[in-house]
Amino acid sequence: MRLAAVLVPIVLAFRAHTAPAQQADSSFVFDSNVVVPMRDGIQLTADILRPTGRGPFPVLVYRTPYGKTDALKDYTTFTAAVHRGYAVVVQDVRGRFGSGGEFVAYQHEGKDGFDTIEWAAHQPWSNGLIGTFGLSYPGAVQWLAAVESPPHLKAMVPAMTFATPRRFFYSGGVWDLSWVNWIWADIAPDVRAAKHLPGPQDYAAASAAWDSIGDSLVGQLPLQSMAAFRGIAPWYYEWLAHPPADPWWNWADLTGRYGKTRAAVLNLSGWHDEDYGPSGAVRNFLGLRAARRQLVSANTHLMIGPWAHGVDGTGRSRVGKREMGDQARIDYDDVVLRWMDHYLRGIDNGVDREKAVRVYVMGGGRWLESDRWPVADDSITLYLTGDSAAGLSTTAPRAEHSGETLESDPANPVTDPYGGYSGAHDYHDFIRVAGLLTFDSQPMPQDVTVVGAIHARIYLSTTGRDTDLWVRILDVAPDGTAWNLMNPGLDLMRVSYRHEARTPELLTPGRPYAVDLNELLTGNRFLAGHRIRIQISTAFFPWFSRNLNSGESEIASDRVQKARVTIYHDRVHASKIMLPVVSR
Repeated sequence: MRLAAVLVPIVLAFRAHTAPAQQADSSFVFDSNVVVPMRDGIQLTADILRPTGRGPFPVLVYRTPYGKTDALKDYTTFTAAVHRGYAVVVQDVRGRFGSGGEFVAYQHEGKDGFDTIEWAAHQPWSNGLIGTFGLSYPGAVQWLAAVESPPHLKAMVPAMTFATPRRFFYSGGVWDLSWVNWIWADIAPDVRAAKHLPGPQDYAAASAAWDSIGDSLVGQLPLQSMAAFRGIAPWYYEWLAHPPADPWWNWADLTGRYGKTRAAVLNLSGWHDEDYGPSGAVRNFLGLRAARRQLVSANTHLMIGPWAHGVDGTGRSRVGKREMGDQARIDYDDVVLRWMDHYLRGIDNGVDREKAVRVYVMGGGRWLESDRWPVADDSITLYLTGDSAAGLSTTAPRAEHSGETLESDPANPVTDPYGGYSGAHDYHDFIRVAGLLTFDSQPMPQDVTVVGAIHARIYLSTTGRDTDLWVRILDVAPDGTAWNLMNPGLDLMRVSYRHEARTPELLTPGRPYAVDLNELLTGNRFLAGHRIRIQISTAFFPWFSRNLNSGESEIASDRVQKARVTIYHDRVHASKIMLPVVSR
């Protein structure tokens, strides 16, 4: 296992690149390092691109922790927007690169975003109509600002970002280990350089150093003992101090706050985006619709493609190793700017008459459009069985006592052979692995299109005081190729967190518990002759932290113990998955 080699691509996804864009040419005006004052006196800096001429112009705001200079080189959206008649504000967030103050990831972005939007609305070259766009962290800053209710924010395109800390910092109650890699390569180098601290001081050096240090950083127990970010990212240790259901996280929760913005919002994500992506987009879309149900139009759309995390992947037909078809590609710049053209420039381009939901069906190579979410109009239930020829059956089990046992060993967890590489991969050899159970259906007699949230209900017991449950879903072709249908995170639940209680509800050894996973989000056509595969384990390292089985938290303890976990499939404990099916 080489965590160093496999986790670096997560960072690359956060820093996704498209073709370089020129900072300036004769067709527009470029103002560098413009000071934008915040309400507390801190000064942030921004580069501003605007068309030649008197204006005023509608304004697009893009805020980033990765450096405005790099953003202008890496993305074409800025110059495309200026050539379409927009002024663009590209800003370093607080404490990053040219901006003052102390960087505390995400926690200043609400007020700072509000102040930046309202500042932009009152500049002489602005007509007061403001839009925001960006992916990942630049997507999160949009939402955190939007729920502060800036009056001049009229349109947003937040891509591949979050809705709740419960599927962002943690997922299913389990700590997301990709934060370690993100801080190491994307945040820490610039902090070290600014504070004259030892260690890698640029992205390239940090990525190279990860090859030798990554395993120890991600594998260290307890999590809070990892010292690499002391004096660099103290907020990381503050995060670790708060369990997933702690009200402390409410500052990062959008739930119940959607009524605070009237901006028109296009929610964009990918089935293979890291866990918060499709979940964030769907939750935000539904939250806006609920908050605006009394309005003539909710002015919100949902678009989910097959993509992994990053802008550049939206223009490709291959996601990971799976070819999705030419229709999977989109022009990200055009998608963003069409939305802005309608809601900021008043152009009648048909955006408001299009279906509110547009999702891609993998395996089918087509987009599915609908006025509603969920889009499914039927369902199929498959039950786990002990039948080696058909481990998934449409017939409910009748046995009085039936189940299978696996060993859970936190010291040697089930490990993703592609660990850290986002996208679709062929797991056909990932069967006879210690600590893993595999259940296959019979070959599909006809095509079955599954779109939406698959619901898994699994009955289990353990000899320990706690365990994690992973329920992975794959599409198995007649030749054995087995594609994963989502990135890790949505398919995970810590059993002591099954009711999202503030304190863990530890388990009684040997007692069966029902565990529900409700957001196994995907869109896939299982072609005739293909099988549906379910794989169950208690870990899928190195994506998320390990359950110690002892009932103690891996954040504060290193006391691991082996446990035996039984997955039931009998008449009383009928473990099953329910698949949302689209018949059209």
